[in-house]
Amino acid sequence: MLTPAEVAGQSLAKGPVGTALLHVERAWTGSGSWDTAQAHIRRAVTSPVDAAEHAGLYYGAPAIAFLLHTAADRHPRYRAAADALDQHVLHLAHRRLATAAARIERGEPTTFAEYDLFYGLTGIGALLLRHSPGSDVLAGILRYVVGLTEPRRQDGVELAGWWVAHDPDEILPTPGGHLNFGMAHGAAGLLALLALATIHDHTVDGQHTAIAVLTDWFDRWRQDGEDGPWWPQWITREELRTGRPARAAPGRPSWCYGSVGIARAQQLAALATGDPGRQEAAEDVLAASLTDAQLDRITEPGLCHGIAGIYQTTYRAACDARTPALTQRLPALAARLAEHAGSLGDQADEAGLLTGSAGVGLALETTRRTTPPHTGWDACLLIT
Repeated sequence: MLTPAEVAGQSLAKGPVGTALLHVERAWTGSGSWDTAQAHIRRAVTSPVDAAEHAGLYYGAPAIAFLLHTAADRHPRYRAAADALDQHVLHLAHRRLATAAARIERGEPTTFAEYDLFYGLTGIGALLLRHSPGSDVLAGILRYVVGLTEPRRQDGVELAGWWVAHDPDEILPTPGGHLNFGMAHGAAGLLALLALATIHDHTVDGQHTAIAVLTDWFDRWRQDGEDGPWWPQWITREELRTGRPARAAPGRPSWCYGSVGIARAQQLAALATGDPGRQEAAEDVLAASLTDAQLDRITEPGLCHGIAGIYQTTYRAACDARTPALTQRLPALAARLAEHAGSLGDQADEAGLLTGSAGVGLALETTRRTTPPHTGWDACLLIT
């Protein structure tokens, strides 16, 4: 049994894994030292590594493997440890797929814990796409995600395969369950994984159809407002019945739930399928999310729902964009990021990747360079 401190120590979301990732990136770029990076890696791997069923990209063996791979090219001794962890991740994914298959056989709905980016099979798939791309297990995950795009019937109602019976948050009830649109827990994450796999020539039967199902779903629920197109964060049974979201205006732009992450997922889908019209539309949506009026709503610096995530997502989208419009917005975004970064303190609970200083620091490193992050750390956001 791991202690609470040992559990926290191997969290990519909030623990020292994210801080170590920042120092590895800095060491690669020359703005930090490898001695400092290795000290932070040692801090992240001192406890027994958890490879139990609840481990995912943001916790346990997959998180530690993701970290070690970022340093392995410079320090080969990390390569053996990363490769060993990869085997544990493959076994973990195989078990997770078997559990999901049993759930499907019982006719039960899925859960975030089963499929999402943070702790589910989508996140494990993102890791395997980078470091075990030819594995049968990755193919199994892609087939699983394809299956999630197939509708299922419950109580006479047709529901999308990624419908969950639980609430998106314990303080945000959705009676009867909900369908999530975001990158972290929903359709955008599924779409991004399938698109990235397609771009890198890793496909399974039905993958292109699944991408079309997801893009059609976003087309169906697209809302057009004064500030441009937007999507609901999720829909409930009642909203599914009426065919329109209860909310009349978009939430704040963000990587995790807002139009920023959704637009990047659709841009990736367009790149995967050779659809310039959809690509331009996605880039227009992202640009519309970056007006001063929209960005003034952002009060946090972090990656998940703050300006760091918006900057990093826009940066990756700009690298692939058909026009320079997104690139032209990067300097203003970088200035906002630098301004917001000053609000973070040095307390341990503010040091994490998703909402803390590690994620902000990594995005700031991107603003200082003319080339993408050497470590590819933002693959854990499914934007590259």
